[in-house]
Amino acid sequence: NSGISSNHSNREILGMLEQQRLKYIEHDKALSRYEGMFSDLELRLQCQETASYNGVLIWKIGEFKERRKQAVEGRILSLYSQPFYTSRYGYKMCARAYLNGDGVGRGRHLSLFFVVMQGDYDEILKWPFRSRVTLKLLDQVRHNQDLVDAFTPDPNSSSFQKPTSPMNIASGCPLFVPLSKFENPNEPYLKDNAIMIQVSVDVSDLDTTSST
Repeated sequence: NSGISSNHSNREILGMLEQQRLKYIEHDKALSRYEGMFSDLELRLQCQETASYNGVLIWKIGEFKERRKQAVEGRILSLYSQPFYTSRYGYKMCARAYLNGDGVGRGRHLSLFFVVMQGDYDEILKWPFRSRVTLKLLDQVRHNQDLVDAFTPDPNSSSFQKPTSPMNIASGCPLFVPLSKFENPNEPYLKDNAIMIQVSVDVSDLDTTSST
């Protein structure tokens, strides 16, 4: 009888341990879900804190030499900036940079592109996107020798139509800046291993309450 009772007790203990194990797994899954939710919320808050709503993006790319090396080795070919907007309810945009160049600029130039993104208020905006875009590599030393390029969107290009996916095809300057500008220590564009890019959209003729 004592043997039967002992086996019964062992089964009860094993059953209790299994229940505790299952509870632990459920708690672990719940914790992972909450951590994911908090990470997503933190990322959204960071984007909101760094986003601008006046059509101007200032993008600091740090660890430039290391990231350029990654691009040369083919590991990370391009980088995206944080989103920025023409107004609180306006167009959503970002920039895309190839630190070792793209297309005709590969290996010789930094390529910089402008991207129209899918936004929350696209239904009340006018399409295609037509505002002039100015790209600058900022002079971080003398502040008077920015390297500038600009373009007016082609209204027939798919890059400037109302987005049907998270990002339209990027458009911009594959030959934006010669990579030699970052190898000469006398050049004012690479400081503390970081470059500064400015993208400006002309919002002077935009009606913030535009409708299609």
